[in-house]
Amino acid sequence: MTASRKVILLEPNGPPGIWLAEMECDPADFQSPLPTQHLHVYFSDEDLGLTVGVWDTTTMQETFGPYPGDEFIWVLEGAFEMIDGDGTAVGVKQGQSALFRNAIPISWKQDGYLKKFFMTYLDPMADTPQIDSAEGGVRVMDPQVPLMLLDGTAPFTIIGPRPVQRAHIEFTNDAGNMSVGVWESDAMVSEMQPFPVHEFVQMLEGEVTITAEDGTAQTFRAGDCFFVPKGAVCSWNIKAYVKKYFAVLDT
Repeated sequence: MTASRKVILLEPNGPPGIWLAEMECDPADFQSPLPTQHLHVYFSDEDLGLTVGVWDTTTMQETFGPYPGDEFIWVLEGAFEMIDGDGTAVGVKQGQSALFRNAIPISWKQDGYLKKFFMTYLDPMADTPQIDSAEGGVRVMDPQVPLMLLDGTAPFTIIGPRPVQRAHIEFTNDAGNMSVGVWESDAMVSEMQPFPVHEFVQMLEGEVTITAEDGTAQTFRAGDCFFVPKGAVCSWNIKAYVKKYFAVLDT
């Protein structure tokens, strides 16, 4: 289990001075020649089944079968297709973000190099569900999807004027404890408090400064990706406006 309970900036090549490590690929996982793959895990909780990191691969096609977990990704380089049992393909390309439902019958196929940020949740204590179709189980995110006005400001306790916030939930997993969507807020300052969920954030617009309990501040802007572990004590300061994709695990 990753010990850090601090907000983590994800960088495409891993933390400074640390290279992505080459993975050992199992031939049983592929219907193509073995690819070369690398990985850096920024945060993991093996008991929970949560992993956050950056991953790359060369040309490959995976064996058809149940997808291993609910996952949100941001494609940094390259493109791929997810192919179901009928041959129907959903394509995802550089700059796009997508989500996958756990256990859908699918095969990942790509030509050339690919790199992604990801958050994957796979409960190690749960049985793999039997899902007959991948329909609706692969979705490419749309940053312009209409958003609904929110009644509250959870998970934040606001200092000063209450911000106007809107959101759209694109996906909730079968277990009901992971959701993916789009969120926006105008200016706000939140109290310093433990963050109540795990959250993976891809910044789309604006900037936010997150200050830790020890006073360390990090500013994240459009194009950044970061992860907030559950229990990280922090406050958020949005000076004007923020829009983000999020993947939240509440467990």
